[in-house]
Amino acid sequence: MPTVKYKRRADGFGELTGAPFSVDEFLLQPLVARIATGNLVVRPTWYLWEDESFWVFSGAWSRMAKRLRADPRFELVVDSCDPRTGEVRQVIGRGQGAVVEFDTDRGRRKLTRYLGPDESLWDARFAIRGTVEDIWWIRLTPDTLWVSDQSFRPSIDHP
Repeated sequence: MPTVKYKRRADGFGELTGAPFSVDEFLLQPLVARIATGNLVVRPTWYLWEDESFWVFSGAWSRMAKRLRADPRFELVVDSCDPRTGEVRQVIGRGQGAVVEFDTDRGRRKLTRYLGPDESLWDARFAIRGTVEDIWWIRLTPDTLWVSDQSFRPSIDHP
């Protein structure tokens, strides 16, 4: 599903037609936001934590590599929030990123975390076969990590 972009007009966004789901209903859920300030761009991503770095896929489809080559600073948050149990945890990393050659073994380890061990069941777009010239790693090595458990005792019942 392609990304749909909306720009605010003088009178606001108006109807968000063409969105793949109801934006208002989605934003009414108790979810967690990711925020970056300054010239950073925020995006959700799958990652692999290995060798004290966050490893993220990139390639010709993404501008992340170009942005990191121009300015290697990054800030990343991995968090969970479960209003039913009250568990709220976060790890925030800040440091320098680099674009490095793709390693298929590491790629399989990352995808197995999210898609399971049986590659034959993976969606075809995640297949790692043959040459991987158009894929590379973004290695995000934090200079600082913030780890926080802000869990709480839930006060309402959730279905």
